[in-house]
Amino acid sequence: MIQVEKIEKSFGDLHVLRGIDLAVKKGEIVAIIGKSGAGKTTLLQIMGTLDRPDSGRVMIDGTDVYGLSERELAKFRNKHIGFIFQFHQLLPEFTAEENVMMPALIGGEKRDEAQERARQLLTELGLGERLWHKPNELSGGEKQRVAAARALMMHPSVILADEPSGSLDEANKKELHQLLLDMRSKYNQTIIIVTHDKELAAISDRVITMQDGVIV
Repeated sequence: MIQVEKIEKSFGDLHVLRGIDLAVKKGEIVAIIGKSGAGKTTLLQIMGTLDRPDSGRVMIDGTDVYGLSERELAKFRNKHIGFIFQFHQLLPEFTAEENVMMPALIGGEKRDEAQERARQLLTELGLGERLWHKPNELSGGEKQRVAAARALMMHPSVILADEPSGSLDEANKKELHQLLLDMRSKYNQTIIIVTHDKELAAISDRVITMQDGVIV
């Protein structure tokens, strides 16, 4: 599903990624761990097309993503990649339903169709009675489930999660861990997680450790 080849990335004099090679299979859950500054989030952002590498190649589902124009890349990202962030990144002025609909509306889908799918996803994730609540009316665990529903909205090829349990208490962490397993089981999702959470890493099929910009 994902092939990363010889990825290099520097910020000024700081050499963050040093020739990263990584292959991830369809339906695999992979955790990337390592100390702060190891390059984990930079690698995730490059795989997610949020940042360009200085050199190297990223293939997602057979597409050389950095061979695309900026316009094509934005469309590809919206359709093929779902994101779950530590602090949810939900839009505070919109309801849970509207937040989940957003990728489909950006992709040009009809509002009625997007709304129906958003409601279905939220209901499947146990939020059928919270559709019209705004983020400040939801618990931390509920916000993360809304973020998961948004990530699934376009039936993406891959889900990328950056410290998804970092702001959750123990009970909500366990709920998130089960949610990720359920997402893989039900939707055959390929999931890559950057995390410091050892329990979250433990549910993964494979754990990759980074140190000083390389996979060790």
